[in-house]
Amino acid sequence: MVLGKVKSFIVSYDCLNDSNVPVFSSGDSVSGRVIIEVTGEIRAKSLKIHAKGFAKVRWTESRNAGSNTAYTQNYTEEVEYLDHRDILIGHEREDDNSEEGLTTIHSGRHEYAFSFELPQTPLATSFEGKHGSVRYWVKAELHRPWLLPMKTKKEFTVFEHIDINTPLLLSPQAGTKEKTLCCWFCTSGPISLSAKIERKGYTPGESIQIFAEIENCSSRMVVPKAAIYQTQTFFAKGKMKEIKQLVANIRGESLSSGKTETWNGKMLKIPPVSPSILDCSIIRVEYSLMVYVDIPGAMNLSLNLPLVIGTIPLHPFGSRTSSVSSQCSMTMSWLGLALPERPEAPPAYAEVVTEEQRQSCLEVSSGRENYDGPLFAYIQEFRFRPPPPYSEIDPHPDQATSAAEHRLDTCPSR
Repeated sequence: MVLGKVKSFIVSYDCLNDSNVPVFSSGDSVSGRVIIEVTGEIRAKSLKIHAKGFAKVRWTESRNAGSNTAYTQNYTEEVEYLDHRDILIGHEREDDNSEEGLTTIHSGRHEYAFSFELPQTPLATSFEGKHGSVRYWVKAELHRPWLLPMKTKKEFTVFEHIDINTPLLLSPQAGTKEKTLCCWFCTSGPISLSAKIERKGYTPGESIQIFAEIENCSSRMVVPKAAIYQTQTFFAKGKMKEIKQLVANIRGESLSSGKTETWNGKMLKIPPVSPSILDCSIIRVEYSLMVYVDIPGAMNLSLNLPLVIGTIPLHPFGSRTSSVSSQCSMTMSWLGLALPERPEAPPAYAEVVTEEQRQSCLEVSSGRENYDGPLFAYIQEFRFRPPPPYSEIDPHPDQATSAAEHRLDTCPSR
């Protein structure tokens, strides 16, 4: 819409990425221009910008106060992250209609640069949800005498970077569950589910490799499935509102009674979604992978594995945790890992040193004949005496019993 002699009035950002999308993070410098195109000469009192960033939640709930009385309760909360103001033309004046100190803008296209620093403190990632949002924008206002201010606003995106190349987000996630179906007095066999993914952190566009084993010992036909869910949680006035949305899903083959299905790296791709928001006090965005067994006529057997959607992808050289877990997950042997009941015995002395090596060491060379003496004899005897054979049974039980009795006799009386 053209007001007066102003043909166009917009805000433009200096984008540093190849996609020409204004994306920034905490500590970055945000720069741009306010572009004014006029068809004739105009006189301006001031040109101001206001940069704003905040998280805001809002929802309503209907409540009954009696048989014929009802009211609506509003829940709102706001957290401010950015508030910057600057004047590009002119200065603040109390008299809006004064003719003094005005700036003349001639016909044509004019650009007025601006720049400001985002706070170094962590910022919430830009987000649009059902009951709340996180938004950042720059608003420009052109003030002219005897006319209403012209306003224009343009948003920019802020990503609070989450690097998935950390030990916590590279750690494998796994779980096991089992369920037994009952119908009156009849009990069928159990349905068991075990699942594992190689890490907790992913970025949009990646595919999650799911390793799972589903065993159906019940009498029903079941279907294994997997899905990624996004959970939006909003907080205001001590209350909480939660929204759960399906992001992506897959399904396996139907399993009849007595059958088992194994997923050796079944792929589930993550679509373009917002990164996780974990540091905002009033909005949280979390993700989870649900691997479950769809059981007709009964509650599903489900296993939830937490996910974190980050902004910095996995490095090409990767992590040792990721590569090792991927190799180990090719089989389901990880499900049965357990510590041995007793430690393995060390190798026998004869397995390490052969009889020929022992005899050759015991033979004293002719050059040592002048070193006869108790010291050399002691060292020689100590060095080549073989250790006793390993055994879990004490070879001298009588000595141990007598030593224990001696310790009891020496304890002071109470």
